[in-house]
Amino acid sequence: MYRSADKNQLTMDEFMLPFGGYLSADNRWVKISQLIPWDVVEAEYAKSMCEVEGRESLPARMAYGALHIKVQEGLTDERTVEYLRENPYAQYFVGLKVFREEALFDASMMVHFRKRFPSEAIQRINEALYERTHPKAKKAPTDGDEGSEKDQSAPPPDDSQNEGTLMLDATVAPADIRYPTDLGLLNDCRENTEKMIETLWEHTDKRGHKTAYSRKKARKSYMQIVKQRQPRAKAVQRAITEQLEYVRKNLATLESMLATVGYGILSAANWFRLCIICKVYRQQRQMADEGKRRCEDRIVSLRQPHVRCIVRGKVRAPYEFGQKLHLSVVNGFTFLEHQSWDNFHEGIQLIVVAERYRQRFGTYPKVILADKAYRNRDNLRFCKDHGIRLSGPRLGRPPKEESQTDQAQAYEDSRQRNGIEGRNGIGKRRYGLDLIMSVLPETATTEAALNVLVMNVAHLLRMLLRLWRWMLRPSFAHLCYAYIID
Repeated sequence: MYRSADKNQLTMDEFMLPFGGYLSADNRWVKISQLIPWDVVEAEYAKSMCEVEGRESLPARMAYGALHIKVQEGLTDERTVEYLRENPYAQYFVGLKVFREEALFDASMMVHFRKRFPSEAIQRINEALYERTHPKAKKAPTDGDEGSEKDQSAPPPDDSQNEGTLMLDATVAPADIRYPTDLGLLNDCRENTEKMIETLWEHTDKRGHKTAYSRKKARKSYMQIVKQRQPRAKAVQRAITEQLEYVRKNLATLESMLATVGYGILSAANWFRLCIICKVYRQQRQMADEGKRRCEDRIVSLRQPHVRCIVRGKVRAPYEFGQKLHLSVVNGFTFLEHQSWDNFHEGIQLIVVAERYRQRFGTYPKVILADKAYRNRDNLRFCKDHGIRLSGPRLGRPPKEESQTDQAQAYEDSRQRNGIEGRNGIGKRRYGLDLIMSVLPETATTEAALNVLVMNVAHLLRMLLRLWRWMLRPSFAHLCYAYIID
């Protein structure tokens, strides 16, 4: 049965607030605040602060809480500020004791928050989060621990006591750039140099055409190729040569104008962009003269020159442009082992990750689940010496007939290894690893590390919820009652 409701909106006085003016302890932000190691957050935040007296900075809990909310909810910087202004639970999460109706800070502060929490700091917070929620984890002594250098006669770890399963994989967090082409990159260089010429033109007494070519014809020649669905290779190469000539003329014009009006007219941002354009011109001229399609440290974006092309070989994405992440998963918890803007082979890092696993848990893993990229001779020798089973086929020619035991073990390894593939998919579909919106290299690495940390917090919340539901089962209550009676 349906009854028509009143179409008129209630007044503000008629709307009743729940909980009698108190927050509910079942809210997710209240539960997440109990998981975050705030003392470690405070220590990492203090490292980025100077000791000079000045304006008081915002608290560490507010800075990290805002970044956590942004990643958790998939918001922009501006929407994060609005979310904090409207949600009392979010204000509780960032450490406020009284609800505030005004904005807590300007949206531009989010960039400074990401700078104050570098990627290394986020990884240390992630490590502390695992230690707080998994108290059974034992760390092995390292060179920096007290007493590790004194006791040189300590026996080596017993490899037969290896425990746990370590899953390894690498993925790419794409940056927010347009798919790069040589022609489009040179067109951006031409347009940027034309704007710089217009800026300097006002400080000169020159008259007439500002550029040594017709800007309309240059734009027209570029659009003729871009609008074609499948342009011919010769036509594209001819257009690239034309754009290279336009950029060369603009750079020569800028050099002569700067020598006349002085070098203080252009801003620091324009100087940085001009240096990038000069490097792009040298790279594109070298490839055009030598007839090559590759060069070292090739720039693919003027706005983000630190982004590099990562060859993936996937069907849907043979090339990705962003930072490469090396991830490991232990008991559903994800660790960020390495991240870099340059491409690297993840297979050579297996030994480093295994030693780091021993530092975290006190022993080497019993099994390492990884793909074929990790099965080189050095890794196989290391795993054999330390009693670790590395998944995957043997080196050399495959046997004609594989035993049923090997087939069953390979199937079980592939089934378990789906865990890290699933973590990569969740991080990209849900937590923003598929597109990093930050522009600066340091803030982009922080955002990627934050995605991993927030994903771990969500995993811990699900585990606690499952444990609570299991504790509420009647069988568990009878078990506790029997234990108390005994």
